[in-house]
Amino acid sequence: MITRPADLRLLDLIAPVMMLLLLGQGGGSAFAQDPAASVSTVSTNQPTEKAETPTEKSWAFSTSIYGYLVPDSRDYAQPTVTADRGALHLEARYNYENLDTGSIWVGYNLSGGEKLAWEITPMLGGVIGNMTGVAPGYKGSLSWWKLELYSEGEYVADAGDSTKNFFYNWSELTISPLDWFRVGMVTQRTRAYSSDREIQRGFLVGFSYRKVNFTTYVFNPDDSRPIIVLAAGAEF
Repeated sequence: MITRPADLRLLDLIAPVMMLLLLGQGGGSAFAQDPAASVSTVSTNQPTEKAETPTEKSWAFSTSIYGYLVPDSRDYAQPTVTADRGALHLEARYNYENLDTGSIWVGYNLSGGEKLAWEITPMLGGVIGNMTGVAPGYKGSLSWWKLELYSEGEYVADAGDSTKNFFYNWSELTISPLDWFRVGMVTQRTRAYSSDREIQRGFLVGFSYRKVNFTTYVFNPDDSRPIIVLAAGAEF
């Protein structure tokens, strides 16, 4: 296999992120601060800072892209787009369950609480590409003071081979000492790329400006070559 120089691999990942930011600047005040998706994201994989709850007649959209720098493997970008109207949640992902694989989701938004605020969205998705199947899933958060616990997960039932059934999960525990800054821990369970660790652990540092956010994730930091994920997201 031909390995591209590291600087060119990184450029391939940064290019779509810069495109996202240019679109955000073009949107003016409607395309500003926010994961995970979340993430999210994070998302999807990164949680995004919550905008005003959409009314039954208004739509709220978000987009995110995660660039994976995986040692001794293919680097790739993982985009996610969401649309919400009242309780209705729609979502599309690519390169999440597997490389060159997409998924479409529909869910129902629920939320409550004041000092201890919670949100949960049960979802059902269809997966097609290098793997094909049906996936029940969820995404949700629990917030108190400056702390937030975010998690998203899905169980993919492969239509052709039950040995490929798998539970995917992305979870974050963060603290936001400032409105525009957050730091915390992240875990991930995925088959999008191979890893010696069933559950990968690491840390994150995130910044936001208006409705745009940027986050860096470092998985398996004790490895000589950890996995780096660069993420950017926006709401509008």
